[in-house]
Amino acid sequence: MKRFEVGKRYEMRSACDHDCHWRYTVIARTEKTITLESRSGHKTLCRINKRDTAYFDCECVRPLGTYSMCPILRAENIINDKF
Repeated sequence: MKRFEVGKRYEMRSACDHDCHWRYTVIARTEKTITLESRSGHKTLCRINKRDTAYFDCECVRPLGTYSMCPILRAENIINDKF
């Protein structure tokens, strides 16, 4: 199972508009939470979602909240380019 790593960048896309995407850098983590930083410098603490993790077979968080069609940040969506 893939896990989030500190210092790596990850991307998630909107379910409604594939051109809309968010990129985050993992700046800290514990076993149950990760801290994300966006390009604008906004920091977000997210709890790793066990149900999504079991479904996708990789760690998953919902940095924008939980609602209908909310985007899910998955550890398998790692990116290598810079901001």
